[in-house]
Amino acid sequence: MDAAELERIEIRLLLEAVYQRSGYDFREYAMASLERRCRQFLALSGCESISAMIPRLLRDEEYLSRLVRYFSVSVTELFRDPFVYRVLRERVVPVLRTWPYFKIWLAGCASGEEVYSLAILLSEEGVYHRATIYATDFNDEVLDKAREGIYALSAIRDATRNYQLSGGKGSLADYYHARYEAVAMDRSLRERVTFANHNLATDSAFGEMHLVICRNVLIYFDRVLQDRVLDLLGESLVHGGFLCIGTKESLRFWRTRARFEPVDESARVYKKMVEM
Repeated sequence: MDAAELERIEIRLLLEAVYQRSGYDFREYAMASLERRCRQFLALSGCESISAMIPRLLRDEEYLSRLVRYFSVSVTELFRDPFVYRVLRERVVPVLRTWPYFKIWLAGCASGEEVYSLAILLSEEGVYHRATIYATDFNDEVLDKAREGIYALSAIRDATRNYQLSGGKGSLADYYHARYEAVAMDRSLRERVTFANHNLATDSAFGEMHLVICRNVLIYFDRVLQDRVLDLLGESLVHGGFLCIGTKESLRFWRTRARFEPVDESARVYKKMVEM
């Protein structure tokens, strides 16, 4: 047995220990991503091997929390992939407008930039007051940051360009307050948002959603967990509701793919077909 195979055994034992100790289930995450993150955390941990991390996480609550946070991928930005927001604005919002009220689930919201981007878009389209948005993540630390809505001023230049490319109708500066080296998103953008802890790997579906957005999350799961999460997202949608996934993700091999028709394949936006 070579060193790489031994390391994979150590990682599987580590993930099992994390699950048994905390309930967070990373056991079906993509192994390549986990291997990289385990090595990075090991270099910071003071332990000599991945297996040496196991007894420590079993007995040290803070150490366990740090490891779980490290496994939580939270890379995002305001109006990331602006062409996706343009599709939502031009192809999805007109349908949402036909409902008197509608519900949106933003799964894996991380630090919240996507939540505020969506709130801005809906406000500009005059339908935000009809929306109820559920923004979820399994990482309480990034959820707290999402609730605060405070981001580095240095990120606003790219965000402004993304906003304009997304079809923004005004100035992004209308939606935040700048102070020192940070910006705080306007409070009005949180009025229709509920932030909540939810683990896609283990928790149940949200029901009767008109739009579900889960972008750049599935790429960190293996095929089995991808199928489970896609089933969860699909079950959460009303017939005629919309699903938006990440641009590097695909429904191609999903077993119930036939239940969805593409709205825009490049933006990974799909519509759940009405059953006859």
